[in-house]
Amino acid sequence: MLLALGGIFLLAAIALLGYELALAMQAGSYRLLAGGELWYRLSPGSLNLTQAIVQRYILPALWDPVMVTLLRWPAWPILALAGVILAGLGSRRRG
Repeated sequence: MLLALGGIFLLAAIALLGYELALAMQAGSYRLLAGGELWYRLSPGSLNLTQAIVQRYILPALWDPVMVTLLRWPAWPILALAGVILAGLGSRRRG
């Protein structure tokens, strides 16, 4: 299961990199898409809900600066790293 999930994350990272490169070809310059920006484009309601839950019920300091910092990181390398880690864990479990 982890191996398959890791593969999905890796495919998503590759697709996102391709999307960024296509945008760069159109615009003439490359810009990394931040994780928070991607999440907002895909599902702004779930991003807002997650912020509310973390700030109200978990720990307000966890949202800012921790989550805000993570959401500013580039999206495709984070997805790729998560995919490699999950795939690695999945293959270790099998073997």
